[in-house]
Amino acid sequence: MSSRKQFIFAVIVFGTLGPFIRNITLPPAELALYRAILAAGFLLLYLVIKRTVFDFSQIKKEMLLLFLSGIAMAFNWIFLFKAFNHTTVSLATLSYYFAPVLVILVSTIIFKESITIKKIVCFIASTIGLILMTNIGESGGSQLIGILFGLTAAFFYAIVILFNKFIKNVPAIQKTLIQFIAAIVILLPYVLITTGINITSINGTGLISLLIVGLFHTGFTYVLFFGSVKDLTGHEVSILSYLDPLVAVIVSILVLNESILPIQLLGGAMIIGFTLLNETGKNDKISS
Repeated sequence: MSSRKQFIFAVIVFGTLGPFIRNITLPPAELALYRAILAAGFLLLYLVIKRTVFDFSQIKKEMLLLFLSGIAMAFNWIFLFKAFNHTTVSLATLSYYFAPVLVILVSTIIFKESITIKKIVCFIASTIGLILMTNIGESGGSQLIGILFGLTAAFFYAIVILFNKFIKNVPAIQKTLIQFIAAIVILLPYVLITTGINITSINGTGLISLLIVGLFHTGFTYVLFFGSVKDLTGHEVSILSYLDPLVAVIVSILVLNESILPIQLLGGAMIIGFTLLNETGKNDKISS
C-alpha cells in the first residue's frame, strides 16, 4: 500500500478499538499492561526481522524523556479504558480528542508559539464544543465520569505529544518500543500492588480480544502508522487522523447500538472541526 493508504488503514483500525475493549473484563491498568507487553513484543520482533541497528548513544541521551513519555502513555491508556467502561465509545473517543486542544494551549505557553486570532477562536469554540458534549445537567453520573476519564486520557496523551517534541534523535518505531517498555516497568508493580493479576478470569472471547488489541491494534498498526506518517505532510496527518473518532462514533452507534444526543454530537463535531481548522495551512513534513 502507499503511505497514504497505510495511514488511512491505521487510523480506521484505531477507531475500532472500543468493541474489543468492551470484551475484555480486566481492570484498566492490567489491560494497559498486557497491551504494552504484546505490542512491545511485536515491535521488538519486527525490528529484529528488519535487522534494525539501535543507536544506544542517542537513546541514552533521550532516556529520561523516553521513560517519562512511556509513563504518560501508560496512564493515557488506563484512563481511556476507564472512559470506555463508564460511557459510550463515541463520547469517550470524542472527549479523548480534546488532546490537540490541550497541546495548542500548552505549546503556546511552553514553546512560546505565536497566539493568533485563529488559535483563540479555535480554542474557545472547541471548549464550547466540550461543554455541549458533556451535556451537564442531563448526562447521567456514570456518563459524565466517563467523559472526565476521557479528558484525563487526553491530558496524558497531550503530555506524550509534548515530550515527543523534545525527542529528536530516536527513530519513531524504536522510540515507541522504548516507551512501551517504560510503560511496562511502571504498570507491572502498579498492577501487582492494586488489583493483582486477573488474566485467568477472562473468557475465550476476552482473551482473543486482548490478543487483537495488543498485537493488531497496537503492534502491527503502530508499524503501519509510523511507517507511513514520515512520508505525509502535517496537513495530511491532521486531516486523516480524524477518521479515528469518526469511525469510533459509527462503530458505537451501528455495532454497539449506543446512543448519542444531537447536542453531544454537535459538541464533538465542534471539537474536531475547530481543532482541524487550526491545523489548516500547516504543510510541514512529519519526521520520524
